[in-house]
Order: sequence, then C-alpha cells, then structure tokens
Amino acid sequence: MAGRSLNPSEFFAQSYAEARLKFLAAADAAGLVVQSHRHPLLGRDGEALAMDVARHGAIDAPGLLIVSSACHGVEGFCGSGVQNALLADTGFHAAAAQAGVSVLYLHALNPWGFSWLRRTTHENVDLNRNWHDFNRPLPRNAGYDEIAHWLVPATWPPAPEVEAGLAAYAERHGERGLQTAISAGQHEYPEGLFYGGRNPTWSQQTLRHVLQEHATRCTRLGWIDLHTGLGPSGHGERIFACRDEAAALQRARAWWGPQVTSIYDGTSASALLTGLMWTAAYEEAPQAEYTGIALEYGTVPLNEVVHALRADQWLENHPETAAERRDAIKRQVRNAFYTDTDAWKQRIVEQGLEAARQALAGLART
Repeated sequence: MAGRSLNPSEFFAQSYAEARLKFLAAADAAGLVVQSHRHPLLGRDGEALAMDVARHGAIDAPGLLIVSSACHGVEGFCGSGVQNALLADTGFHAAAAQAGVSVLYLHALNPWGFSWLRRTTHENVDLNRNWHDFNRPLPRNAGYDEIAHWLVPATWPPAPEVEAGLAAYAERHGERGLQTAISAGQHEYPEGLFYGGRNPTWSQQTLRHVLQEHATRCTRLGWIDLHTGLGPSGHGERIFACRDEAAALQRARAWWGPQVTSIYDGTSASALLTGLMWTAAYEEAPQAEYTGIALEYGTVPLNEVVHALRADQWLENHPETAAERRDAIKRQVRNAFYTDTDAWKQRIVEQGLEAARQALAGLART
C-alpha cells in the first residue's frame, strides 16, 4: 500500500457518516472523482445519504471490476473497510491499469440501512431479493407462509410457544429447510423478514442507472459484492453469483479458486435465493461476459444473526419502543454483522485484497 503502513482497522468506521467520509477521502487521495447519488431521506444522525461511485480507469476499458458494499445496509461496515483498503493500494490500481481493467467502487448501495443499522432499505425491502420483473407473478415462499407469525411475533422476546413452533418446523424440514424458508425471499409480508417488495426500490433503480453509465462498454465484467453474516467468524466464503451455468462456474473457480461455492448445488452456506442483485449484470450489461461472487464474511453463529434480525424487525414494527430497549437491539444487530476487532478486520482486508487481485487476473485473460 502507498505511504505509511496502515493498521487495517484504520480503513473501518464506527458509523455510516464516518465510513462515507473515509471513502470520499480515500477516493480523493487516489485521484478519483466521486459521483454521489443522493438518497431522498436523511440518516440516523441527520446526515446526508448517498450511493457514492468512484471509477479508476478508462470508461471504455475492455475489463471492468465492480466492488460494491452495503447491499444489506448494516453489512456496509465491512464492505466499506475493504473498499478503503483497495483505494489505498497503489499497487492494485497499477496492476488494474496494466491489465486493461477499470475498477468501479460502489459505496453504500443501501445507505439508509447502513446509517440506521438495518439490513433492509427504507422501504423495508431486502435489496438482494428485489430484482424481479414486477409485471409478472412473483415467487411464493410457502415455507415462510407457515412460520411468518413465529418469526416476527407480536411481542418480544418471543414466548416459549413461538420458539417451539420454529423448532418443530426445523424438526420436520431440517435446519437447512428452516433457513431456506426464512431467507429465500418472500413478497407477502411487508413487515416481515427478507421481504423482496412489490416494486423496485430506490437502491435498485439507482444501481441500474449506475450500471447503464459505467458497464455498457466493457466486454468482460467482474463483480465482488461484499457481505457479512454467514459462516465461521472472519472467513470469507466466495459464493458463485451468476446464473446456473457450467461455463460461468468454471470461470469463477478459475479466477477465485476451487473453493468457490454455489447456492445451486448446496455447497454454499447460503440457501437458494430469489430476486438476486447480480441479475442486473445480465440485464444492464448484456454485451459483457459476466463473472461474479458474493464475498460473504462470517461474524457470529447463524442462529444469533437470525435472532438479531427478528428483534430488529419487531422493533421496526413497534416504533413506540423505549430508547434503552431500542439501543440494545441496535447494538445486537450491529454486532451480528460487524465484528469490531483488529484481528477480524485484518482477515477481512487480506481476503478482500486477494479476491480483487484474482479478479484482475481473470479479467485480463482473453
């Protein structure tokens, strides 16, 4: 990295506002111009919100690598840190220029969720379940129908019979079946979890405009979307993020290694999902050969992550909740998606830089 040796923790922040300032400063130090797409609402501390876009390299470069953060708002603490580390790495940018690859940094795809410590957008939509043709029938999640009233009950903490209902579902369908029912995506419960919406969100529409501007001239497109909340603490699972096509999976494993997992064959810690964001690569950049992964970093055990999400959705549904209880739930949510230790951040940066350099090598190949 350029200049003095930095502690990886210096790339991370304690709030969205601080993360945005660090990103803007890092982009400026790298000589990049930032396009800021303002969000219509304000942040938790009254700050302006934006999806910030910075590009290193020519607009017509044959290869384009997208590195994006905060698809799931509160997960942006991690993704922003990785982006700032990349921006500070002059060797990475030199390698990109030599490979004929431009790098597009998309900071805070969901800035509202990042600021307000929510995984969802301000519409209470999971952005990574929101990519559908809303003029056609939406997928139905029968499993979620069965457990919706238990997942986000009327009172919190949940009564014993509520937890017993979820446990019984897991006994009938297995833990993986319960995970799929919860997280696959649903469109019937706007005050529930993993809601995919019934219309495109602000973030979806804004990201489409960004891709239309920046991703329509490349012939090869790579995408690393940064996430947290699944898997062992500090481990970055590389989850295949393309259509279920053998050639694309082979290409992803050639770039990022045979450890690339897939939601299609059950090798990923993630369930099979619907309405995924990376489908925009095919829709907005059809001229390009697309290869992408979600880099999913582990934090705490999955049951703790789900419990935090359930509490947060209950809180969203009960705005009258006292401040002390609200703050406790918000701390629980942040801790579920951001491990605020030097050791964790070191591992996150190391794996993020490695994945980005591997993507450069893959995009450079003809």
